[in-house]
Amino acid sequence: MLETPQKVAVGRAHSKLILIGEHSVVYGQPAIAFPFKQIEVKVTVKNIGGNAIQIESPFYQGPIEQIPEKMEGIGDCVIQTLKVLEQRSSGLKIQIASSIPIGRGLGSSAAIAIALVRGLFAFFNQKPKHSQLMTLVERAEKFAHGTPSGIDMMAASSANPIWFQKQQEVESVKIGAPFHLVVADSGRVGDTYSAVKSIRDKYEMKPEKIEESITLLGKWTEEVRLGLAVGDYQKVGEKLNLAHHHLALLGVSDEGLDHLVDTARTSGAIGAKLTGGGRGGCILALVENETIGKKVADALIQAGAAQTWRYTIAKC
Repeated sequence: MLETPQKVAVGRAHSKLILIGEHSVVYGQPAIAFPFKQIEVKVTVKNIGGNAIQIESPFYQGPIEQIPEKMEGIGDCVIQTLKVLEQRSSGLKIQIASSIPIGRGLGSSAAIAIALVRGLFAFFNQKPKHSQLMTLVERAEKFAHGTPSGIDMMAASSANPIWFQKQQEVESVKIGAPFHLVVADSGRVGDTYSAVKSIRDKYEMKPEKIEESITLLGKWTEEVRLGLAVGDYQKVGEKLNLAHHHLALLGVSDEGLDHLVDTARTSGAIGAKLTGGGRGGCILALVENETIGKKVADALIQAGAAQTWRYTIAKC
């Protein structure tokens, strides 16, 4: 017997940060990602009766049947989740509120899908199994990204830092001491397609050179994991700097991101690099303490960042 639905239910999901490995992960190398809990998605599901599902978001308000193409994955996620729940597709208002900026490499599409699934399950007094959640979110992510690696949905659904490698079990990452980060939004939507294409084009021309960079990025990711485990700020910062240098050589960075990275370093960061797809989006900087973090954040705003967040990864 089906449960009587709630009048109102809420689903939430946080953002994510890729510390290192964002492009090399596509080529089978590992990556490290953190849950970024400062910014999140909240989905509210309400019982409004009638025969329609209404979507209410900053980008579209109206019936699900008329949802715009760029939000098609959201519409599909709603319908597929209701099928899994064996519930009819009508009589609901779904409100989507997000503080995650779109297209900045912070996992916005994955977080929206996770919050949607959680909200709909909660509305019908259920909680999704992790496998159910990932299957439904992966489907939505394919609408957004074509062939996603899976790291966004794994990190956005995890409470702890993760070690991610394609076709392998996701592992937890040990954090031996609190690590303080400053994240800066360039204010520009990232161009992941062009960044990925840049690497692919360079690979076709000079495969040995690109393979060398990809292998080094994987090696540094492993060294960052060791540094995080023992609380070694200097080791982690050094590898973040090296990673950004090679991402720039691969054509993933741009003048605006390089400027923010340089600003972070000259104002006191131990290490800084882009995070996410690149060519726009965000950078992150590792700082020794919160006082330096404030100084770096202020300098980044003066250098043109649209907004910044200060974030501490707790010992775990």
